[in-house]
Amino acid sequence: MSAIQVFKTKEHAARFIEKTIRDFVNASPLNLIPGTADQSIFDRPLISYAPGDDAIFTQYKTLIGPNHLTPREALALSVNKEPEDLSDTVSLISWILPITAKTRQSNRLETIYPSLHWVYTRWYGEQFNDALHNHVVKTLHEKGYLATAPALQPFFKRMYNEKGAYSNFSLRHMAFAAGHGTFSLSDGFITEKGMAMRCGAVVTDLALPVSTRTATGPYSNCLAYVGLRCTACIKRCPAAAISEKGHDKVKCEAYMADQFDGMRKKLQVGITGCGLCQTKVPCEFKNPTKSA
Repeated sequence: MSAIQVFKTKEHAARFIEKTIRDFVNASPLNLIPGTADQSIFDRPLISYAPGDDAIFTQYKTLIGPNHLTPREALALSVNKEPEDLSDTVSLISWILPITAKTRQSNRLETIYPSLHWVYTRWYGEQFNDALHNHVVKTLHEKGYLATAPALQPFFKRMYNEKGAYSNFSLRHMAFAAGHGTFSLSDGFITEKGMAMRCGAVVTDLALPVSTRTATGPYSNCLAYVGLRCTACIKRCPAAAISEKGHDKVKCEAYMADQFDGMRKKLQVGITGCGLCQTKVPCEFKNPTKSA
């Protein structure tokens, strides 16, 4: 590891992180829809921070599962240390990658299958997101700091129970902890740039400022939970997997596995996503409760 670069303030360190992420989003050829020369997959990212020892991460062990990792536990696993042997400072870097308007517009027209650009965003966009994770980790290592992208580590696990899939390091829950937004009726995550997005997270021992969580609750950005009886995502779901009671992940995943198999083979992608409930809805590209 290189000698540690000391930043003057936490805010100075944050500006360095934000420039690192935004420069990569702007310059990487991986952030382009295949077959196009200038159509980006993602727009300008949103970046927030949370203290790695925030009590909310311990609460996730009850909300999600006892094996859900805190940022400190994830960093310790990555560097083969005990959590208590790490620095007193552990920070979570969380980012949101908003999906571009052209891709969102193409998916609004669909009612059964995702659009071509939406499929490419889900498949190639996540490859770009992986590259971004690795770039941030590498950059921090070069500055002398410990860093890890838990979602790319061998210990990251995707598991299933009677409610469907869950992981031991949820990027959406990391985004909530960092103040990016709240969850929705459809199980998506509504940010200030809406729910048509992908998210990422890196844990480091670099001291960073704490972003404010302005949400009054875990669903306060969703119109259905603030008394306006929005049913847009219910109507958009071709699998009938969303109701006023919430999102049936088992039914949703079964539909995509069965109905989208031919599309995956034809386009030679491993995952298509669907995204119909994330487009042509009030929360597609903004927090709708602000203007409600």
